[in-house]
Amino acid sequence: MSARFLGGKPVADGVIQQVRARTASLRSSGVVPGFATILVGDDAGSVDYVRKKHDACASAGVWSESIRLPANTTQEELHATIDRLNADRRIHAFLIQHPLPIPLDFGRALLRMDPGKDADGLHPTNLGRLALGDPGPVPATPAGVRAMLQHYQLATAGRHVVVLGRGPTFGRPLSLLLSTKAPGANAVVTVLHSAVANLAEYTLRADILIAGVGQPGIVQPSMVREGAIVISAGITWQGKHLLPDVDESVSEKASWLTPRLGGVGVTTVAMLLENTVLLAEAQSGVPSLTSVVSDRDFED
Repeated sequence: MSARFLGGKPVADGVIQQVRARTASLRSSGVVPGFATILVGDDAGSVDYVRKKHDACASAGVWSESIRLPANTTQEELHATIDRLNADRRIHAFLIQHPLPIPLDFGRALLRMDPGKDADGLHPTNLGRLALGDPGPVPATPAGVRAMLQHYQLATAGRHVVVLGRGPTFGRPLSLLLSTKAPGANAVVTVLHSAVANLAEYTLRADILIAGVGQPGIVQPSMVREGAIVISAGITWQGKHLLPDVDESVSEKASWLTPRLGGVGVTTVAMLLENTVLLAEAQSGVPSLTSVVSDRDFED
């Protein structure tokens, strides 16, 4: 068996097309969606990722501001920048690029953010909405994974999804998202983490295996059931080389596999813009062109 590739670009292109239409509607009402990023330090991967986010904003008609702070920025200085964006009416959504340099506390910075401007959907208030199945900005990378599964018409309802990683920016919110009753979800979800002694005991049972731990090649062919769908959301930079969590040889067992380049990452950027437009619509009172459904809209 040779896996079909789960490419992210067609998914992202479709989302960006919808974002353009919603942005045009907002602009016709006198509202220009505004997005901002806070980048602390000069990590090469983060610099490149932030650049891609602003390039995507320009292509979708979203106004954006890129804020760069030195690596020796204090927690108080970071909070002051967050306060400024909270108060800036031009900015409808913003994010703090993760990870932050040590000793800055990402959790404290998130709590300082207005949850109504949370582009990444990671504020505890928004994670709480996700857990309850209420509308709100969904964490961008998990939302990108769901969008990929929907785009390629890969059924999730009642299927066993195994998520490798329980981090607050990916694994944990993804497990919540895929277990909701909404379309593209409704799955049986198992979350694996560092305390699990034998990962393969669980991963071999997965219909859909999703890795997001940032350990190159942690998923090997021996851990994958024949015909499973495998998604690599975790990446590691070694010099100029990007290494995924899933070894490329898994393609000989999986039915679908994300490529090393052009997978989940490009969908994450698109989902950030979707959240930005969603929040701009909410703040301006302009009706959304895309209905936001709640988990409560679906039967058990």
